[in-house]
Amino acid sequence: MSASDRLDALGVILPPVPQPVAAYVPAVRSGELIYTSGQVPMVDGKPVATGKVGDELTLEQGVAAARVCALNAVAAAAEQAGGIDNIAQIVKVTIFVASDPDWYDQPKVGNGASELLGDIFGDEGRHARSAVGVAVLPLDVPVEVELIVRVR
Repeated sequence: MSASDRLDALGVILPPVPQPVAAYVPAVRSGELIYTSGQVPMVDGKPVATGKVGDELTLEQGVAAARVCALNAVAAAAEQAGGIDNIAQIVKVTIFVASDPDWYDQPKVGNGASELLGDIFGDEGRHARSAVGVAVLPLDVPVEVELIVRVR
């Protein structure tokens, strides 16, 4: 089953690529790899959540935000690849979680992104990953996700 077929089965629509808020591009291709810029949980140009996970936001809200970030990152990668079905593999995912200093479940927030990528890409969605806690992210969003993908 192709990634576009999986998206249809999930009832998920690939969003338009979010426009950068500073001096960078959403994704860059180098050979068979595409590197996305960090994508934040934006829908229709607005953050879906703000604040720190483990303080103003629950784990579940962080997971939901990570899914939005991952979908935005997939959209950026797919645009560079010439379509989502040209993405052969998710190689690496980096997840930044703005969280309370005493909160330690950043990997659980990251699962929101990782599980969505598995749902979309199947075995090709299995990836290496880092999930780190940070003090603050742009626009006070709780999560930022970047991808490295391999194209066909």
